[in-house]
Amino acid sequence: MDELIAKLTQATGIDAVTAEKAIGIIVNFLRKQAPAESVEKAAGAIPGAEQAAERQAQAQEGAGGFGGALAGLGGLMGGDGGLMALAGQLTSAGLSMGQMQAVGKTIFAHVREKCGEDVVGEIVSAVPGLSQFV
Repeated sequence: MDELIAKLTQATGIDAVTAEKAIGIIVNFLRKQAPAESVEKAAGAIPGAEQAAERQAQAQEGAGGFGGALAGLGGLMGGDGGLMALAGQLTSAGLSMGQMQAVGKTIFAHVREKCGEDVVGEIVSAVPGLSQFV
């Protein structure tokens, strides 16, 4: 994960702790939204991503916050919040919209490099609107 964190800090200016949180948040989001096999391949390409996702899941359990409020709003609209909930969680982690886009592009470029275009394509095609972050 150190390699990806270095890429994220360079691309976005965020610190390593925030980069690790963002990775965990995104992996957890993708687990709910994209094909399991593709997400597991992608997470497997990032050593430590599973642990980061678990830490973020535990942190989110007790915290409502802005991300939780957006997820709840998505639930009222008949979904689980989708990208709106993801954006809320990343905002709560300290990322701006520009940083979110840079994080998404950097993570997916890393996964593409390690796993190939097919894995990234399966994930992106399964999540409406995700292509703007790839």
